[in-house]
Amino acid sequence: MTAVRPVSEGAESALRARDLRLLPIAGATWAAALLVVILPQSAVATAVAAWVVAAVGLCAWGRVAAHRRALLAILLLSCAAVGALATHVAVAMPSRDAVVEFAVGGGRSVELTVVATSKVEQHGETLWFDGEAQRIARGREELRGSVPVTVSVPADAVEGPRLDLGSAVVVTGAAQAGDAGDRAALLVFARGAEVTAGPFGPLAAAVSLRDGFVERAVALPAPGSMLLPGLAVGDTRAVSDELDAQMKATSLSHLTAVSGANCALVVGIAFGAAALCGAPRGMRIALSVTALAGFVVLVTPEPSVMRAAAMALVALLGLALGRMGAGVSVLSLAATILLLGDPWLATSYGFALSVVATGSLLLLAGPLARGLSRWLPMPLAAALSVPLAAQLACGPVLVLLAPEVPLYGVTANLLAGPAAPVVTIVGLAACLAAPIPVLADGLAAIAWLPSAWIAATAQTLATLPGGRLAWVPGLAGALVLGLLGAAAGVALVRAGRDGIAGRRLRGVAAVVLAVAAGISTGFSALSGVAGPLTVPRDWAVAACDVGQGDGLVLRSAGAVAVVDVGPESEPMAACLARLGIDRIDLLVLSHFDLDHVGGITALRDRVSTVLHGPLADASDARVLDDLGVAERVAATAGMTGALGAARWTVLWPRAQSRAFPAGNDASVVIEIAGPDLPRTILLGDLSASAQAAMLATGRIAGTYPIVKVAHHGSADQLPALYAELRPAVGLISVGIDNDYDHPRDEILATLGALGAVIARTDLSGLVLIAPSADGVTVWRERPP
Repeated sequence: MTAVRPVSEGAESALRARDLRLLPIAGATWAAALLVVILPQSAVATAVAAWVVAAVGLCAWGRVAAHRRALLAILLLSCAAVGALATHVAVAMPSRDAVVEFAVGGGRSVELTVVATSKVEQHGETLWFDGEAQRIARGREELRGSVPVTVSVPADAVEGPRLDLGSAVVVTGAAQAGDAGDRAALLVFARGAEVTAGPFGPLAAAVSLRDGFVERAVALPAPGSMLLPGLAVGDTRAVSDELDAQMKATSLSHLTAVSGANCALVVGIAFGAAALCGAPRGMRIALSVTALAGFVVLVTPEPSVMRAAAMALVALLGLALGRMGAGVSVLSLAATILLLGDPWLATSYGFALSVVATGSLLLLAGPLARGLSRWLPMPLAAALSVPLAAQLACGPVLVLLAPEVPLYGVTANLLAGPAAPVVTIVGLAACLAAPIPVLADGLAAIAWLPSAWIAATAQTLATLPGGRLAWVPGLAGALVLGLLGAAAGVALVRAGRDGIAGRRLRGVAAVVLAVAAGISTGFSALSGVAGPLTVPRDWAVAACDVGQGDGLVLRSAGAVAVVDVGPESEPMAACLARLGIDRIDLLVLSHFDLDHVGGITALRDRVSTVLHGPLADASDARVLDDLGVAERVAATAGMTGALGAARWTVLWPRAQSRAFPAGNDASVVIEIAGPDLPRTILLGDLSASAQAAMLATGRIAGTYPIVKVAHHGSADQLPALYAELRPAVGLISVGIDNDYDHPRDEILATLGALGAVIARTDLSGLVLIAPSADGVTVWRERPP
């Protein structure tokens, strides 16, 4: 008998290093993908540079020492991957640009024939889905090809069979170019849609099974019935907005979408069943892959599900090989291949979370379990290590989406996690048992029990105080949270190891944890209860620093109005928190350009009434749907109302004006004044021609101490209007980084000649104006 020799620590380290050799290749590919999809003009140069370096390295192979060839091989493979990816984008962009120019350039309605490639999701009264446009027509002109698009269409404007993944649909409406880095080349706001062909073959059978299961599930008591279809087959149409928010607040939302865990469970069951039947290893693998393919078809083979399936196979392969590092190599290879096939995945948060979560399972869960076992029983430590590893690894990515950290996430996953596999297995069985109603009903009832437990966990923990910790927004917040997570991981993983180096490393980790905790606590305090203490208390008008956009707050006798919300939600939410504002009595949306309504989610469920400018298309209506406000009023000149002790009046736009259609020149212009709020006028984004028309109405007369300058201080202004207004303070809401050179010298000179104090958010940050005995007082976050 041959003795088995244990692997030495040095040999184990060398093996681990070899297992991780593909990681830098995946990292280089991902970084290059981000560059070339966000800046497509760099694709050609990147491709040429990568291929040249690869060729030079290949020529030098024979002259490189043997012990250095491993590093050279990594460099060559990285350059080859980057070159292939950049070439892919360089070849694809001309056709994408041509399609965008054709669909958008004419400024007319377009007709597209689209095949849906994702689930159809409903937000308010609007349906959204991704698809491949096979034909685009504008008038008599027509362009054929295949280009990815995202479509928005009113739910009541869809004709024909049910719209679902795999359906062919003809949509008509307005198109605009997708944002840089988006996979969709076009964003189509359709007025109507006609489904010309429904899903066929296996997709049609899957739709029938899912629909039957959803009907069976929703007949059970809520809220467990709402989660059941999502937990079992990824169908979330029954989940209410309130329950969805509670799941997100407790870091349980991943359970309602198909993830790698669901796919791994299906593969594991198939593999185990085949093994029990005595099937050979090759047959087990074939049956497992077949089961996974069937599951993917059932839950819709959209890109996110395909990624989840790929990540599940990676994790299982790593576990089967017995080395987690080997799993990382396979994960790196899978990520590289996916990026080569679709470079636009690099900007997808879903893709990033899939890769990071799988990597955390492979690398962190085991070491964390061993570290936690120092204080906890091993079974509990192992159970806790999985959600903790996911929280530490995914936190920096999630904080980019919302600047907050759910404090009960690990606890919620620890409580709800064991129930999720039961729901998946039994719920999936209930779905497949549809031809036998009695069996299907019984299985659905059994699956409802753990589903109700998960829903109760989310509802209970979401109502506990302090569930969300406000965090530093943006990349800085992600870096801080990543540093904190790394330090916590080191402190736990290294726990119990002897030696001076181990103690020093734990000491450094403890210091980093203390500093990061102090930073986060301080920021949370400034963003929460302590925020109002950092600004004057008697302000009446606030201009929030929301970047290149408008976001203003007015206050009178405790009542609050917000006028526009900036391009993104985080800056507006942070400003309101700092001002100590929770509820908004009146929201005014001057018009629906992104720099005025992009941050609308910051006000969701906080607004009583919304006063808005003219609607141009379905996308404008969707903004109001997303806000969730029942009382919506279209603003027209002459409307009046009260805000606390102040009165407001709409001065513009005129009702049913054909001269100034929806957009900048139909911005809502509102004046407001009261005993505690100096007379103020907010000019939206009006151009000089619209300003002249408004001045001609005779509604404007007298002095306005506070004037919000039109259109971020553009050059297209009417000096006569400002001469009539005679402002004491000219507020300019503008971003540091803008391509328009706002504010322009012309308007600055006009305001200077009138003796107005100029307050700019790009230079001063948050600007507050309060009434005083001498008129008004201006407070700036950053001194001029």
